[in-house]
Amino acid sequence: MARTLILGGARSGKSTRAEQLLLDHADVLYVATSGSRPDDAEWAQRVALHRERRPAGWRTAETCDLVAVLADRDDPAPVLVDCLALWLTAVMDRADAWDDAAWATGAEAEVARHCAELAEAWRLTGRRVIAVSNEVGMGVVPATAAGRRFRDALGRLNMALADESERVLLVVAGQVLAIRDTGRPD
Repeated sequence: MARTLILGGARSGKSTRAEQLLLDHADVLYVATSGSRPDDAEWAQRVALHRERRPAGWRTAETCDLVAVLADRDDPAPVLVDCLALWLTAVMDRADAWDDAAWATGAEAEVARHCAELAEAWRLTGRRVIAVSNEVGMGVVPATAAGRRFRDALGRLNMALADESERVLLVVAGQVLAIRDTGRPD
């Protein structure tokens, strides 16, 4: 078992690097957390490009139920989760966490609970897993309270998963920097 967290900015090459780490596996469960956006042609094109890059034998699961995926002991295939930022967006959508009043009256606690559950599932998984996430703490401070909530929640989630990872990589301009590498094979 090995857990790898790959962080980077938009179009940094983090997804490509995650895929490269698993190319020697014929069977990989690629967990896409993006959901469908039927009225967004540009998004559909991005998804298509991701699919075209993957080996034919890899399976895709479009789900945000990452806790169940990580807990599955019956499927021995490595897991690639792409990406945690989109997972968090879905969690915040379901909690109505973008709304200031909802945030103050329970959405903050709901988001924190889901993040804690994911971090615990990450810690306990027996599967080899690689997760991709955006590093959002190095850029401009978001102009809205909702944007700052997202940035802060994702930063905390990234830290929680990094603490439980054997390997943490930062990808910048396609270049990989090992933040943590215990030397265990992944």
